Amino acid sequence: MELLWFYLALFLAISDEIHSRVLWGVFFDFYVLLAGIIRKTVGSNIQMWLIHESMEAIFHFVVLSVVFLSWEIGILAALIHLVVDIYHEIAGTDYGWLYHRALHFTIESVFFIMIFAGMT
Repeated sequence: MELLWFYLALFLAISDEIHSRVLWGVFFDFYVLLAGIIRKTVGSNIQMWLIHESMEAIFHFVVLSVVFLSWEIGILAALIHLVVDIYHEIAGTDYGWLYHRALHFTIESVFFIMIFAGMT
């Protein structure tokens, strides 16, 4: 297992920061237009939000699959990140950037520790 779990959680956090900075900073206008198109296509804000989270999971899948040269790792990383995002949106936890990062990093680290502990 070594420190692979740590590197996965770290790169997933970096991937999430890149996603946030690039889409909200560089491509903000495109992002807003895309959200409008998706909102007009689907029936509700919840569906639009789920599509957004799914697209974000696809982004993380691609990034981590390329970084670790493993589509299995990409799928696991995207799924755990999606689950954590859905959880804290449903639970209504919004305590700021550091809380968000710590929540993701902690849960994702424990998830990967459990996955890799079962492989040894």
